[in-house]
Amino acid sequence: MRLTRYTDYALRTLIYVGLHEPRQSSIAEIARAYGISENHLTKVVHQLGRLGLIRTTRGRGGGLRLGRPAAEIVIGAVVRQTEDDLALVECFASGVCAITAPCRLRRVLGEALAAFLAVLDGYTLADLLADEAGPEIARLLGLSTELASVNSG
Repeated sequence: MRLTRYTDYALRTLIYVGLHEPRQSSIAEIARAYGISENHLTKVVHQLGRLGLIRTTRGRGGGLRLGRPAAEIVIGAVVRQTEDDLALVECFASGVCAITAPCRLRRVLGEALAAFLAVLDGYTLADLLADEAGPEIARLLGLSTELASVNSG
């Protein structure tokens, strides 16, 4: 299974914003830190805002903040909400296949997908920012390590 760039950007945005709390972040800062397109990131941020995962404030002094505590943002839920299609093979979506009735592949792949999502459901954004990971990621992104150690601990 391969997650889309959209989901990747959503997760990276949440990591950045989570590490930058309590300060606000901007799309430009996040795009610059990761070397990604501001235009594409704007679409991602819009959806994260609609989902309540981040709060956006417009205008001068505006920016992005987490919409809820990092410990309440479940990674599996983010993936489900940002991926258009989790079907591992075409027959998941269409149900059309010459061997659908006796085929066990669909069941096996469905079980594998459920296991994948169950693992992701076991982690929150807070877990991704915990311990030494938070300060190290913050350092690599050019964020204040004092902020990261406060937010990840």
